[in-house]
Amino acid sequence: MTARHVLVTVLATALGCAGVALGPASAGAAPSPVGRSAPYEYLGWGSPQPPTAVMATTGIRTFTLAFMLSKKTCDPAWDGSRPLTGGADQAAITGIRAAGGDVVVSFGGWSGRKLGQKCTSVTALAGAYQKVINAYALRAIDIDIEHSEMAAKTVRNRVIAALAAVQRADPTLETYVTFGTTPSGPDARGKQMIAYAASIGFLPTGWTVMPFDFGAPATDIGHASITALQALALNLRTAYGATDAVAYQHSGVSSMNGRTDDGETVTLADFQTILAFAQQHHLARFTFWSINRDRPCAILNTLSDACSGVTQTPYAFTSVISQYQG
Repeated sequence: MTARHVLVTVLATALGCAGVALGPASAGAAPSPVGRSAPYEYLGWGSPQPPTAVMATTGIRTFTLAFMLSKKTCDPAWDGSRPLTGGADQAAITGIRAAGGDVVVSFGGWSGRKLGQKCTSVTALAGAYQKVINAYALRAIDIDIEHSEMAAKTVRNRVIAALAAVQRADPTLETYVTFGTTPSGPDARGKQMIAYAASIGFLPTGWTVMPFDFGAPATDIGHASITALQALALNLRTAYGATDAVAYQHSGVSSMNGRTDDGETVTLADFQTILAFAQQHHLARFTFWSINRDRPCAILNTLSDACSGVTQTPYAFTSVISQYQG
């Protein structure tokens, strides 16, 4: 089988699992993707709101809970310190599910000890991911690959190869790979990561870019997000030999609400711009960082982990995300 045939098979398999119509064999309703519009909440940071209260107020049903890190070794723990099961995090997930919702568990993030580094083989890393998947019977995971995990090619490739192994074990599992971007699309590291994934036959449910913290602050985050997504789709078309439509169906965006670390301002109008683009192209994912910050600060323009720094009503950004249905 040629490399081209392998990639065609991978695309068909992945799209079939995502519930995209491939013909008579795929008839029947597939469950809605858990991660399609699941905003991030960090239960160990930023005065987190009770998830069930967020559900009752906003109508949002799914959450991306952050972050799963290393407990010093190749051993996953919430925030690298709280127990995998039996603690407040498990209680939160139980409550979300009892209220009719579900969760994506996010691994990584900017800070802390990363499993991609602490697990020194593909097999061990895949096992660590699987341990969390099994603990919560997860339908979806997110790998937020940043900082030290993204910096080294060896570690990036280990993460991707481990995700490929997890996907082979359960092709129905939603997998999202979330990473930084420039306004003109993935940087050299991001492009290499995508190319490597394609070369080993791994296509995640969504390659998700984070279009903010550009270094030199952007003044129009809405349209900067669109240019980044257009470039991401082009990268996927090139790497996988995919059509434009398929490339967008495996592209996603994870924005940030309000003031960012680099002095940018992401407005509700920016979110509406991104929402319209996501709806037009049926993106795999539209999410944001974070529910913790989705409320006004006492002082405008504050950069905080617990409020947005912009004028808004509580949960205004979450309300935009909740409108996205794919």
